[in-house]
Amino acid sequence: FWLKRRIQKQQPVPDTADPSNLSDMQNDEGRIVDLYLPRKCSATNRLIPAKEHGAVQLNVAQVDENGTYSGEFFTFALAGFIRQRGESDACLNRLLYEKGLLTFSK
Repeated sequence: FWLKRRIQKQQPVPDTADPSNLSDMQNDEGRIVDLYLPRKCSATNRLIPAKEHGAVQLNVAQVDENGTYSGEFFTFALAGFIRQRGESDACLNRLLYEKGLLTFSK
């Protein structure tokens, strides 16, 4: 009895597969506010599931010649399986080198 009443009170869930309903998920500035956007591993381009607790996301700051923060940063996400295999250090070094933030010259 109480379960049937509870089900009747629920509002219908909007269909997020329909592109016309995506406008409901944006604020006045046009920024997406309610929609879940999955992350991708920067090293392998695989999707990182929402329930994966081993994944990390790093923001690497851009600094000027004096070492002060310029307000810009690069975001890197590493999946848990990369960290578990012990390859996160090598992958992060490769990603930083590709962005020009790290050099291997002596």
